[in-house]
Amino acid sequence: MSIYANIAAAESAGGVEVVSDWLEITQERVSTFADATEDHQWIHLDYDRAKESPFGGTIAHGFLTLSLLTRLTEGAVQIEGTVMSINYGLNKVRFVHPVPVGSRIRARSSIASVERVPQGARIATNIVVEIDGVHKPAAVAEMIALHVLDESSGR
Repeated sequence: MSIYANIAAAESAGGVEVVSDWLEITQERVSTFADATEDHQWIHLDYDRAKESPFGGTIAHGFLTLSLLTRLTEGAVQIEGTVMSINYGLNKVRFVHPVPVGSRIRARSSIASVERVPQGARIATNIVVEIDGVHKPAAVAEMIALHVLDESSGR
């Protein structure tokens, strides 16, 4: 976790890397995501069929991995006086390696840029999602969050 006293401190934090805890990708999580998104492709849900595939079993949806970025980077960038942080978008997203069900993932993140805006700052974070025991990352992305400061903080 990185807590910055103000926006200027976040601006000077280039290169500081934050690593999340590991998160297990269970079949239940994948199945729930499939139901929520109505993406029921067999490679995510049918283990018997998927074990005959090049992946050797079911894999997580790429978009499940992407949607877990907020969980994996929770608290990675905090600015004192912030009243909320809002997902602003993503840049440069790539799904590099499939995430097998039963594996664990974590995120390595670092600030890429800080753009001051009237509400506070838009902070772009470089994120690499790692799979435990796999050389290639599961995904890489640049995630942008709008950090809204308390107007009374004077920061």
